[in-house]
Amino acid sequence: MNILIVDDDAMQRELLMGFLRKKGYDVAAAANGRDALAYFAGHPVHLVILDHRMPDLNGDAVLAEMKRMTPLVRAIMVTAYGSVQTAVEVMKLGADDFLEKPVDLMQLLEKVQMIAHRLAVVEDVADVAEAVDREPLPINLVGDGPAMQEVISLVRRVAPSPWTVLISGETGTGKELIARLVHLLGPSGDGPFVEVNCGAVPENLFESELFGHEKGAFTGAAGVRRGRFELAGGGTLFLDEIGELPLSLQPKLLRALQEKRFCRVGGEREITAEVRVVAATNRDLRQLTAEGRFREDLYYRLNVFDIVLPPLRERKEDIPELVDFFLQRFSMRPVAFDPGAMMALVRYSFPGNVRELEHIVQRAVTLVRGSRIREIDLPPEIRFHQAALQGTLAERVDAVEREMIQTALEKHDGVQTRAAASLGISERVLRYKIKKHRLQSA
Repeated sequence: MNILIVDDDAMQRELLMGFLRKKGYDVAAAANGRDALAYFAGHPVHLVILDHRMPDLNGDAVLAEMKRMTPLVRAIMVTAYGSVQTAVEVMKLGADDFLEKPVDLMQLLEKVQMIAHRLAVVEDVADVAEAVDREPLPINLVGDGPAMQEVISLVRRVAPSPWTVLISGETGTGKELIARLVHLLGPSGDGPFVEVNCGAVPENLFESELFGHEKGAFTGAAGVRRGRFELAGGGTLFLDEIGELPLSLQPKLLRALQEKRFCRVGGEREITAEVRVVAATNRDLRQLTAEGRFREDLYYRLNVFDIVLPPLRERKEDIPELVDFFLQRFSMRPVAFDPGAMMALVRYSFPGNVRELEHIVQRAVTLVRGSRIREIDLPPEIRFHQAALQGTLAERVDAVEREMIQTALEKHDGVQTRAAASLGISERVLRYKIKKHRLQSA
């Protein structure tokens, strides 16, 4: 990461430059705003550490011009006049963070490392988007929020390896989509993607489903049948709902993973198959292992890399984008959600996650008579839900507080003075909480 330090104080400039260079960063420096802009125009700069008060051009003007030239540049503003108001102002200008003088070097390093991580995540996501554009997935990757960007970045780094991947997450979070993404970005992306739902295959047929069988191996085996392992050769085998795999079959799966060899049911000849295995579960495999319902050695063989998908209630910033995507997918005429309906969706906890949201949008666009979907057009569980039934104590308290404030605002037609009085709080506190919960005040 290339860093530019802009400060008219020579001692401060040299201190920061020397410290960051020792930490392995490429660092340049400028003594004033004009020199900084001249350097910035001719060199790649990822992060600028900028003094807020300088004699020729202040930091505000310099940052504004840099953002005009390169909107994606990151910035940390350094100020001797630190306050909450100053922090708000520099953030509005496009700074990622701010520091007070005298600069705490370890605090600076922590902020620089955080920005470097964000930049790396953005690059990973861009690489994945390019790959998906070349060979589209069954559905698009939707979600620009930090939680999903972290997942996509992890996939980008894990996929090129040949190792087994375990994808964990609640039902409806998109585990199959991530499995297909691992396959697409991996070394076997041109090979087959073969799926087995471990919860849908009868136990007495499971071994044949995975490894195939020879003619006459059992009643009804009228011919040779290749199993999913064999069919996935040179590609990826996706074992969905791996927590449902019968305990009696787990040693055979473990052997196939370790040795990449297996025998068909009723056969004696060993078959070799180079297969990338991706497994997924909505259950806690570690807990199942502790209870003796899942083999510990198989768990560790599957869990070489663990990708955990966040539930939709933990990435609500993605809901509007997901709604737009599903509207385009299912609506046969121009239809939109009005602000009240969208707010109801954002307040809802979505136990069924993205799949539930998809079905809600599909239902709404089918049944709505006009071109606007209102809150009254949504299912009762969304209109009358109690968001405080799930989550930690802090999450439940926040949910109750948010619901009470939203109800008060709606009851008093957005008049904050009346809403605050009905809640027994000051108007100033109400404004703070409206901002905190990202509520609409009118």
